[in-house]
Amino acid sequence: MNSYQYLKVERRDKEVEVLTISAPKSLNALNTALLAELDDYLTTLDVTPLRVLVITGDGDRSFVAGADISEMAHKTETEGLDFGRRGAETFRKLEDLPIPTIAAINGFCLGGGLEIAMACDIRYASSKARFGQPEVGLGIIPGFSGTYRLPKLIGQGMAKELIYTGKTIRSDEALRIGLINAVYEPEQLMTAVLSLAEQISGNAPVAVKYAKECINSNYDMSRQEALALENERFAACFATEDQKNGMAAFLNKQPTVFVGK
Repeated sequence: MNSYQYLKVERRDKEVEVLTISAPKSLNALNTALLAELDDYLTTLDVTPLRVLVITGDGDRSFVAGADISEMAHKTETEGLDFGRRGAETFRKLEDLPIPTIAAINGFCLGGGLEIAMACDIRYASSKARFGQPEVGLGIIPGFSGTYRLPKLIGQGMAKELIYTGKTIRSDEALRIGLINAVYEPEQLMTAVLSLAEQISGNAPVAVKYAKECINSNYDMSRQEALALENERFAACFATEDQKNGMAAFLNKQPTVFVGK
């Protein structure tokens, strides 16, 4: 396993890994070095034994408070382009992982932090978490695909309001508009996230992978193409051991242990 300065990696069990973004002095803000480590982690991650990846932030105050403003303040236009592309490409790797990803949002989730969370499949948050895309207040716009993913999640009208105003919202409002899936008290958050991870990991891994692929394909495909892909992956499930074992166990009223084949 690679050694990182800004990332902590913990295998909770053989099928669930927890990645903690750790730069607590800056509230886990994203700088170039941290992004490079995150990109390396996602590029080299062996998902074969994993069924779920959980991402959270170090400490009890912040998930990721945004990009590192002290670093961005001195960037040129060319350097800004490179920084934005690095972030966008890294978060796309996160979104494209073939296993489900859960963001455990334990505090500030702003700017690049919200963009990381939106690249995850599911978002659970602490009641103390705060959300926003405050970039326009700094003279920039969301640069790590926020203008792309936020409207997909909450609709164009609400996304435009959040981005144009740069305002910060609480967890209850984030839940109401569909930005997150659930809210828990801080001390209950990780327990709830790991329980969800366990529930997901108990299902057929190939089927879950195919379901994620089909859902994510809606970003880039026409309806006809997306439905054709769903039909193909549905059919492919019938070539797996998990489908045979799962349906036999259901008919025989027995528990199923899926092997991922």
